[in-house]
Amino acid sequence: MAEGPSLTPEQQLFSVVSWLIVLFLLQLSVYPSLKKTFGAFSFPIAFPVSVLSFTILSWYCGLAGIPVQLALVPFLALIVWHLFRRTYCISELKGEWHWVVLFLILFFLMLDVRFVNPTISYAEKFMDHGFLASVIRDPVVPPLDPWFSGGTLNVYYYLGYWMFGCLAIASGVSSNVAFNLALPTVFALAGVVVYATGTLLLDRFRWVTLLIFFLPNPSFFYNLALGEPLPSVVWDSTRTIANTINEYPLFSFIWGDVHAHVVSIFNQVFLIFLLLFAYKRWESLDSRGKWLICILSAASLGSMPLINTWDVLIYAPITLLFGLLILWRNRMALRDITSWIYLCVVPSLAILCYLPFYLELKTNTGGIGIVPASLSSSVPEFLLVNGLFIAVFVAVIHREIIRRPVFLLAVVPFVITGYFAAAVAVVPLVYLLARKEQDFPGILAMAGLAIIILCELVYLKDNMGDTYFRMNTIFKCYVPAWLMLGISSFTMVAQKAADWKKIPAFSFREGAVITFTVVCILFALPFIIQYNAGYGTGTLDGLAYISTTNPGDAGGVAYLRALTGNGDRIVEAENGDYSYYSRISSFTGIPAIIGQPFHEFMWRGDDTGWFTSRRGDVQAIYEQPDQTIPLMKKYNATLLYVGDAERERYNVSLPSTGLEEVYSADNTQIYRLTG
Repeated sequence: MAEGPSLTPEQQLFSVVSWLIVLFLLQLSVYPSLKKTFGAFSFPIAFPVSVLSFTILSWYCGLAGIPVQLALVPFLALIVWHLFRRTYCISELKGEWHWVVLFLILFFLMLDVRFVNPTISYAEKFMDHGFLASVIRDPVVPPLDPWFSGGTLNVYYYLGYWMFGCLAIASGVSSNVAFNLALPTVFALAGVVVYATGTLLLDRFRWVTLLIFFLPNPSFFYNLALGEPLPSVVWDSTRTIANTINEYPLFSFIWGDVHAHVVSIFNQVFLIFLLLFAYKRWESLDSRGKWLICILSAASLGSMPLINTWDVLIYAPITLLFGLLILWRNRMALRDITSWIYLCVVPSLAILCYLPFYLELKTNTGGIGIVPASLSSSVPEFLLVNGLFIAVFVAVIHREIIRRPVFLLAVVPFVITGYFAAAVAVVPLVYLLARKEQDFPGILAMAGLAIIILCELVYLKDNMGDTYFRMNTIFKCYVPAWLMLGISSFTMVAQKAADWKKIPAFSFREGAVITFTVVCILFALPFIIQYNAGYGTGTLDGLAYISTTNPGDAGGVAYLRALTGNGDRIVEAENGDYSYYSRISSFTGIPAIIGQPFHEFMWRGDDTGWFTSRRGDVQAIYEQPDQTIPLMKKYNATLLYVGDAERERYNVSLPSTGLEEVYSADNTQIYRLTG
């Protein structure tokens, strides 16, 4: 049997160590430069700052056509500079041990989950790995589209795949392992930032904010109480609102798609932290500190359209809001230019930092639509998704409701027009708005409530059809809403708990024992409750399973992944979306003529009629020998793949000349176009 792409345990361990070394080198290089402005928060914030900075630099390397490894040079130079200036202090670094421990715990917790459920085998994993493999194989800007030969990913937000692809290149990690290191990295980055946010907001119970990543929504517990099997409970809890997807972070991380809405989580919470820090400490910062926060906020906001475009539609207005709040708070000194910096600098700099992306972007959006009241969420559906947060807010404001019931009249327009779910969220929003003194948790809560209310009223038009017309709107907007509602509500709970004197304060030793126990339980859970959809487990190699399930493809994929150069294009079978077809381009990153066509239709539309012509041409290549060579040349295809899937899909009949067999094993042949 031909050797498959599986990696040994030693190779996988080396990949993990190499990946972490690169991450910590990046982090340590920028950490000293943040100390003056961020103080005690400089060490944790250095994690997202360094990753975003490396991403921007490597992206411009790809745009310029130079090796992306050169993006490491500024960070290495920073390390040398800080060593020369002796800005690294051993005693200070020792004092940051808890941030390192937290990062590693979170990283290995999610690595634990990926080890149990590693396969690139269902849902969006084929797409996610295809994009990642494309970047690693040929790191150019814009990256080549593995499912549309001759096309690039300027039709999609691809920066998350670029980020992890370049980290893989820098650390020498193959795509099939980098796929399973990506989500642990996102989880650790996001968790460290959220804990830093809790530390900035709370004196006690700072860990409570981390619950946003570990708690499911109320629908999970409701379905569990109904006696549904666990897989159904997990899945159904994300399909609670009819004809939509309402994922929450715990599900997204366990499900395992390295998808844009998950990758963006770390950047979202990073911007939330920056907004909080600016809101609380703007007046006490010197000019350098204010400019640094503006630059970092712009880098975070500016990266959003490239990581997950939906996020910028939410966070751009919120960033402007905080700029206005800072300006309003300093309204007595409007002639002071520093009062205007955040509002004026961040939006423009956010656009400039990735301006070439916007110049090459080709969108296929359809504007904004109104959700008919009859098709909006029912109140039970709405509460089964958002009920926990709304309950916390109502508990916080219940005395104000009793004291000023007149504000309840705000729900009347929503009730009259039939938007009952929106009316439920309007209640806490109105009372939070009516507060004389506004704090950050309250502002963040109002932003989250505004998002879920707007999702009941409007949607962004796409190609999902009449039934699922607002699926993407709920899907992409509910993750930011969860983060905002979760951080704000859990902070409010922690603030109330801190005022309750009956809750004892644990000693360091007691806290360490409790933490150790909880962490051990969390590490054990993925092995106790395995959730791998029936595919392989016990590895970090996402392609290891095909050695057993599809041995012919295992050898063929290994051969193709070993090819050098970046000029190849391949012909393989396609058969719709979310199936094993189009797997070769996904597993190798080599562009195919067409793969998973509805994805491409969503991004590109079909103005030129490619949807029918490309699918028909692929069939003709396999079934009409006289058309094989001309059609391969039409798409600049250099390789033709014939495996079990191709024989199942087509009546394969190839020409006797013009093709050279370059690989044959286990009923799989690969041909190269001659001449």
